[in-house]
Amino acid sequence: MTMHYRVLGATGIEVSTYALGTMMFGKIGNPDHADGERIIHAALDAGINFVDTADMYSSGESEEIVGKALKGRRDDIVLATKVHFSLDDQRNHGGNSRRYIVRAVEDSLRRLRTDWIDLYQIHRPDPKTDIEETLGVLTDLVHAGKIRSFGCSTFPAEEIVEAWHVAERRGLMKFRTEQPPYSVLARGIERSVLPTARRLNMGVLTWSPLAWGFLSGKFRRGREVDYSSGRASLAAERFDPALPANAAKYDAVEKLAELADELGCTLPQLATAFPLAHPAVTSVIIGPRTMEQLQASLAGMDVVLDDATLDRIDAIVPPGRELVWEDGGWKPPALSDVAMRRRALADRPAAAEEPAETESE
Repeated sequence: MTMHYRVLGATGIEVSTYALGTMMFGKIGNPDHADGERIIHAALDAGINFVDTADMYSSGESEEIVGKALKGRRDDIVLATKVHFSLDDQRNHGGNSRRYIVRAVEDSLRRLRTDWIDLYQIHRPDPKTDIEETLGVLTDLVHAGKIRSFGCSTFPAEEIVEAWHVAERRGLMKFRTEQPPYSVLARGIERSVLPTARRLNMGVLTWSPLAWGFLSGKFRRGREVDYSSGRASLAAERFDPALPANAAKYDAVEKLAELADELGCTLPQLATAFPLAHPAVTSVIIGPRTMEQLQASLAGMDVVLDDATLDRIDAIVPPGRELVWEDGGWKPPALSDVAMRRRALADRPAAAEEPAETESE
């Protein structure tokens, strides 16, 4: 097995094509801190030098595990974390405002036991905050030495472009990376996000190559779904074979599993190799919960999909297609907020507010 490395956009930083995602370390995944540290050490020993976390993963617990695991190895690791989601229910504890980010970055530095963050990412867009406000505080944090560069996560192409234009007009630093969801079953970013990132020379680290676990090999037609653990316990509706919305996904999984068998690899290995075949993608995030899952992912490092294989994948799920729209990771306020798409709403009785989108990678 050979780890490969690519330059992260225009940062000049070389990162492994597999990034270690740590969302599953902590109470929502693997609560054993010592085991989490062992998994991180094994990933580093295998050549991974890119570790991605977020302050909201298990309400900061994931960052704490990462911080302990990187003791003595910090200088050799490119460390990324994210900010946006609230860790509690207090007002102004969340979003992309200067007020919140200044506080959140200090909390992340403390939990991570480090003096700097290599890549600080805005976890989701915030329609309440002017992008200039966000870029301004991020630029200040770079100048203060607290972060080295910054990026965005699950931003639509138009907001990435707007941020770049604002940065140029105001003399601010730019988003250098984007972290979108990308899998064989959710290819929507191929339409505009990936071409935009490539045009702007942004690094791209993709999340959820297994499509929320749908490509793990556990979910097949005729098999009973275990809703008591794993991703199915967090979002049962994504895996219910009785729901018409999932039918196309189950059909695609059967065809992809057949293709993987022909190639002599596992379905997860095929799925993880797929994002790396796109010329705009720098790294794919793998998010193991156990040592066995990490080793299974690492075993696929040498899987490279040739043109013939990619043509067959295109025939199963066409380029730019999302089999289930919600798998795109973020619902634009223009669609989720009824008041933004119904002119006469103000004249109607107040309706119950829709729950906020909290899905994360």
